[in-house]
Amino acid sequence: MLGTREPEVYGSQSLADIEGLCQAKAAELGLNIDFRQSNSEGELVDWIQTAAKDHEAIILNAGAYTHTSIAILDALRASGLPIIEVHLSNIFQREEYRHTSYVSEAANGVICGFGSKGYELALDATKTLID
Repeated sequence: MLGTREPEVYGSQSLADIEGLCQAKAAELGLNIDFRQSNSEGELVDWIQTAAKDHEAIILNAGAYTHTSIAILDALRASGLPIIEVHLSNIFQREEYRHTSYVSEAANGVICGFGSKGYELALDATKTLID
């Protein structure tokens, strides 16, 4: 829904736009990325659980699951990978229920409030963590 859902909060860029930015930044840093999106909590958990086999880090915007999913937290903890949590909006300037993040309990760092630039910052941080 990026680009159409609440553009005043999430911006006007589409998911494809953000993926393009991430691919370009990753190439600049010498990284390969696996860019995924799902609305299914179970599918996200499955991806996180398999990431430890094939990947060196996880950058995750868990959306609303950030504030509700212990299953995602458990999967992140079990992965043993460096984790960067990203949010397009500043979750701490929003509704009180958005101020709690289960993902943060497993994350090395959190980037929020910078729109799509947050993903580029997360890639920079990831490069630092894995080098």
